Parts: sequence; C-alpha cells; structure tokens
Amino acid sequence: MSTAADQIAKARALAPMIREDGPEINRIRKLTPRLSDALKDGLFFRMLQPGFLGGMELKPSDFAQVTETLASMDASVGWVTCQSNGCSMTSAYMDRKVAFEMFGPRDGILAWGPQWGGTATAVRVEGGYKLNGTWRFASGSQNATWMGAHIVVSETRELRTFLFPQASVEMQDIWHTVGLRGTASNQYVAKDLFVPEERALYRDDPRHRREDGLLYRFTSGQLYSAGFAGVGLGIARGIMADFLNLPANKVARGAGKTMRENNVIQSQYAQCEAKFRSARYMLHNTLNEACQYVEAHGDMTLEHKALIRLASTWAIQNARDVVNTLYHAAGSVAIFEEHPFERRLRDMHTVAQQSQGRQIHYETVGQLMLGLPAENAF
Repeated sequence: MSTAADQIAKARALAPMIREDGPEINRIRKLTPRLSDALKDGLFFRMLQPGFLGGMELKPSDFAQVTETLASMDASVGWVTCQSNGCSMTSAYMDRKVAFEMFGPRDGILAWGPQWGGTATAVRVEGGYKLNGTWRFASGSQNATWMGAHIVVSETRELRTFLFPQASVEMQDIWHTVGLRGTASNQYVAKDLFVPEERALYRDDPRHRREDGLLYRFTSGQLYSAGFAGVGLGIARGIMADFLNLPANKVARGAGKTMRENNVIQSQYAQCEAKFRSARYMLHNTLNEACQYVEAHGDMTLEHKALIRLASTWAIQNARDVVNTLYHAAGSVAIFEEHPFERRLRDMHTVAQQSQGRQIHYETVGQLMLGLPAENAF
C-alpha cells in the first residue's frame, strides 16, 4: 500500500507534466486529459478511500502534505485532488457492494457542490427518492463519473447525501473565474431524478459509519479543511521558490541596490518564511495531536474539532499574506503571464474566498474557547 512519502514522490515526478500543461489548464479551465490520467494511474484519487477499495486511508496530516506538494506546482491540481478525495470518503458509509460499483473502476470519481438558487427537494418514492435542484462549485466535475447532492428530505427533515451518475444530470459550464480556473467547478441540474435508497447516505454520521479505521473518525469536512489548507500552503511555498529564482542582480526601478541586498526585502522574506513555517507547523501539529487522541480514546473532543478549524483557516490566511507580500516585492515582472506570480496571486485569493478560509471561523472558535455556543457551523 502506498504511503504519504510514496505519494509525495509520485507528485514530484509529475512536475514536468504539470509545468508543461499549466497554461493549457488555465486556458481550457480543467485539467488536461493526460494529467487526469496520470493522477488516476498514481492513485491520487484513492488517498482517503477505505482499504477494501484499494484506498490508502492516509492520515489527515499526510493527506495535507500531498495536496501541498501538488499545489506548489499548480493550485488547481491540488484543489481537484483534495475535493475528489473528500467526496470519496462517502464510501465508508455505504454497503461495500455499492461502494465497489461506484469507486471500484479506475475512473470511479465523485464530485459535488452546495445547493444553489432556490430549494432543492428530495421526495420519497417507491424504492428511493426523486430529486430536483441546482448545485454548483462541483470541483473536479470534468473527472467525475458520479455526482452528489446534499438535501434535507421533506418528509423526515433529515439531511441525506444522494449519489447518481454524472450522465443523469445536466452539466452547465459556469466556471469563468479569477483563479483556480483548472478546477472545472461547474454547475449541475437534476430534474425528477430517481436515486435508489442504497445511494441515499447519512454522510459523516457515526451511527451509519461502516468502516472503522482511524481516518473515518474524522469527517470529510475536516479532511477538506486539512487538504485545502495544504493547497494554500503549497501556493505560498511555490511563490517563495519563484521569488528566490528571480535574478540575483535584479534592481527595482529607482533603487540603488539589488533586491537581495535591499534591507526591506530581506525583512519581508524572513517574515514570510516565519509565517509559512509557523502556520504549517500549527496545521500538522494540530492534526497529529487529534490523531493521537483518537487512537487512544476512539473519538476527538470538541476542542480538537475547533483547533482543526482554527489551524486550517490560519494556514490559508497566512499563506495569502505570504503571496501578497512576495507578489508586490517581485515588482513589475509579477504582472506578466510569463512569470508565475500573477497566477499564484489569483489562485491564492480564490482559495481564501472559499468557505475554508473565511474570517468568521475565528469568531466561531473564539466563542467555543470562551465557553459559549458556536453561532456558526465549523
């Protein structure tokens, strides 16, 4: 079975392909077919799947290291990998026969997104449910053979996750964005779609969990937090390397010293290094402490859950600060598409706009730490 070290090594081996395909990914707004195939062949979509499917069941910290490595080369690659893996954790909540049917094939990949524009409905009918609704932000939809939707069932008021073939819904190309253009986070519409009972799941509900490995004591939301924090850190790590690759003798207009001799630049870069390393340490230390506690006690505490949210948000926010600082420090070269700075800036700000990076999470965690009920989901 592949380990985190194996996956990181395989990710680094993809660097030439990712570098070569980067402009095309940005242009066509999805991953190139050959890169999608390489990710499938490298089992990058099976990192959070149960062992019975050939999955790796990577620990959250290990998973975040892989998404960081991929995102340091191309943020959209890291993002799609994270999203597809989080979705596939539903396989731990379904009958194994059904899981094999969906995820057993090489291209058995699932994508989904939040409800959009009105009320989605799931009405019980004989043998299952009939769905209607619109969803968007389905990252990785170009890879997916299966789609999902989270709906509160009208009769029972219970939240269920419904899974159905991609071919059964209307896909709509809406993904014209500032950054993360290669994620193909498109919209899809279901009209009177029948979903059998066996594919109507109680996702992340421990009462319905069928696989008991350590990984599945974490929710898919917590793995999204860890993985997307890894994406933010990967973008920051990438721009730090880009900055060091600038010519040693580069002199900003009107300056008397080269950039590397400039005291302000020296201080800014050192602070970026500190922000990156401290945020990264907090993320991985928090995830590993939660793992250790779960191994000893079976489940994590509310404090662990709050700290995972805090560490993930902190990593994304600090990664954004690093990217902003070094983008401006690079000077006028940063605005040209031939250099990587402008794309990293666009991607990083798109990551920070997503729900994992919202400032409101600080309020929520602060409320919990002060002994108050959380006003918002986390």
